[in-house]
Amino acid sequence: MLNKSYWADLSLLLITLVWGSTFVIVKWAIVDLPPFPFLAVRFAIAFVSLLPFLWFQKKYLNWDTLLRGAAIGTFLFSGYAWQTVGLQYTTSSNAGFITGLSVVFVPTLVAVTTRKLPSRSLVLGVLFALIGLALLSLSNSFQLNNGDLMILVCAISFALHIYFVGRYAPSTNATVLASIQILTVSVLSGISSFIFPQPSINFSSTAWVGLLVTAIPATSIAFFVQSKMQQFTSSTHTALIFSMEPVFAAISAYFLAGEFLTPRGFLGAGLVLAGMLVVEFSGSKNEQLSK
Repeated sequence: MLNKSYWADLSLLLITLVWGSTFVIVKWAIVDLPPFPFLAVRFAIAFVSLLPFLWFQKKYLNWDTLLRGAAIGTFLFSGYAWQTVGLQYTTSSNAGFITGLSVVFVPTLVAVTTRKLPSRSLVLGVLFALIGLALLSLSNSFQLNNGDLMILVCAISFALHIYFVGRYAPSTNATVLASIQILTVSVLSGISSFIFPQPSINFSSTAWVGLLVTAIPATSIAFFVQSKMQQFTSSTHTALIFSMEPVFAAISAYFLAGEFLTPRGFLGAGLVLAGMLVVEFSGSKNEQLSK
């Protein structure tokens, strides 16, 4: 019988599958609805969908949980925001690889805060994932662009989000933690929509499909699952599991958009998977659970 940590990993892998599978749909939707308005509406719908559950958990609402949810929501928004802006000044391949560096930043944060070096298997798993992401994302001629530093801030933001969810999840109600961070992203995205110049906004059928598909499975359910399950697995292992997102994105792009992976891409995807499995079956995946 699988223990809680394996159920947690399986749940996190499933939401990573959802995120990767919706990548193409989001790409289509933001043609008509720019990223910040898209995020504002997407996360607003997700928050509304959680309101009935939040009502039954309202006894867990207090200033401490509100501040925790707002803090990790700010990190999550920061990741989306810097990625959105940075993509205008760099290539998609650079952005994909640099965003994936969160798989390195998370164990670094854990090591610094716990003053414990990661095990060899964790280091090996992270190394496999990093090389795999490079093969999957980068072209033969990697060149630094103006937006790369922005994407690096995005990767650090996502790493901080994963780290602090892992730190707060064991002692914070999952419904509250998910709801407040989702509301925070919606509010900050709405404010950004007014602050920064936006292209024409068109709530087309494609945009609405993207919003509805991503709001529930890829947002309200996904972040609830993350908030619930990260109490049973380490932040480092969560980052390794999330590094599978570009692999799932490539698979969905094949079925939805007819895009093909090169042999190099297949090798990269295999290495990312190998990195996750090395840690999964090494017996060390929970050694640095955030407290």
